Amino acid sequence: MSDTCCEEAVQGASALVARHRGVLWTVLAINLGLFAVEVAAGLRAGSSALLGDSLDMLGDSLVYAASLYVVGRGARAQAGVAVGKGLLMGALAVGVFAGAISRIASQVPPSSAVVGVVGFLALCGNGACFALLYRHRADNLNFRSTWLCSRNDLVANVAVLVSASLVAATASPWPDALVGIALAALWLRTSLRVLSDVRAEKVLVF
Repeated sequence: MSDTCCEEAVQGASALVARHRGVLWTVLAINLGLFAVEVAAGLRAGSSALLGDSLDMLGDSLVYAASLYVVGRGARAQAGVAVGKGLLMGALAVGVFAGAISRIASQVPPSSAVVGVVGFLALCGNGACFALLYRHRADNLNFRSTWLCSRNDLVANVAVLVSASLVAATASPWPDALVGIALAALWLRTSLRVLSDVRAEKVLVF
């Protein structure tokens, strides 16, 4: 390979790393902003659904920050962070399930109006994140696991909007609780998928 080809390859790799960092900084900022909005709205409206979703946004922010850390690093670092992401998603699944059980026990439905408005805002924000990450989902293990997190967010946002409509129609906490349980199952499935991807790469993490 000529020196010119080597230089072009290095420049191309550097440009890709720069694009990856730009995308991750953007989605990190969006998720931190949505986290702040959902916390404020959830506390004001007394909505456990919004407070729970705000923790999801915080979890995503941590995931994106970790992804920023491994951009341009080796396969071992990427695999280690991917394991962390998988474990975090599993923990979130347990938290969502516990929240759903708590809502059933309390028999107090969330504020459907607040959940609907803020849920739609979260859907728009996560839609922008999904579009940015989609183009890079096949670049490496780091971006694939990050994209899977973003995909889950869109599913969760749509489910929250559906539950808000059903709660408004029935004045019951059950739609919100059932959606929470379904989302917990989705997070757990994705957690296992991310950990399976790491195993398939056959990279020594520790």
